[in-house]
Amino acid sequence: MTRLEYRLYAEGSETFPLLYYYDRIGRDEVALRFACDYFIKDGKVYEKTSCAVEPECYVVYVQDALDERTMLWSKPEGPRGVRVELREYREWTADYRLVHTFTFPDTLEAMLNLQANYLYAEGREWQRTSAEIDEDRETYVYYAVPV
Repeated sequence: MTRLEYRLYAEGSETFPLLYYYDRIGRDEVALRFACDYFIKDGKVYEKTSCAVEPECYVVYVQDALDERTMLWSKPEGPRGVRVELREYREWTADYRLVHTFTFPDTLEAMLNLQANYLYAEGREWQRTSAEIDEDRETYVYYAVPV
């Protein structure tokens, strides 16, 4: 187990305030979070700027995602495991249709899917545009467009 920190990044700043931290988090979950472009916590959306590996912890640097807002989606129901929602990304709208919810038995399988450029659902191929971890709903979200 290790430590993960989310720190606030501001252009030109020499300090990076600690926003959130997780002690005793598995490296596989850290890798999943490194793969995400966005981080949602306490109703706020952050955009990842970079990740770092430091001697005592892993770090995700984020900034406020001023052009993004949280969605009013409910927490998915179903079997226990790592949940990844595939949502259809459409520009100029905030209505991202739920295409499919995947439930993986372990973080490695979830990581492989979350990092993939393409997934298959509804009998078609979907190309990744971004990914996020929505901590408020305990769900990863894979945004994609149909190919």
